This record gives sequence, C-alpha cells and structure tokens, in this order.
Amino acid sequence: MIQLPASYQEYLAGKSESFINAIRPVLMQSAADRLHGVRVVFHPHDHQAHLDDSIPYGTVVEDID
Repeated sequence: MIQLPASYQEYLAGKSESFINAIRPVLMQSAADRLHGVRVVFHPHDHQAHLDDSIPYGTVVEDID
C-alpha cells in the first residue's frame, strides 16, 4: 500500500473527514508517482485538489478560486 509522506499526513491532521475524503485521493496519486506536489483550491462552496508540476513532491499549496 502507498504510504503518504509525513508532510501530507501533517497537512491532513485536524481536517474534517469530508475534506480528507476529497483531498486524499490526489495526495495518494502524488505519493504513488513522487513527481509533483498538490494544489488545493478552495471554492466558495467546496474544495478541489490536483497535481501541480510547478510544486515539488511532498508539498501542498493552498489557493483560492
């Protein structure tokens, strides 16, 4: 099983279950390929995450829409 790096685990600490459920699949994808970091975009009513090749692996960047 793919293990999330400590930085991703720390990012998820204290977050709501719904937030974790939305973000975790992208963190797992990042951990699987170990090529890119993750950008989490906050929209007025939800949030999305995607791999971002401008962010180093193991890093999570928050952004607003």
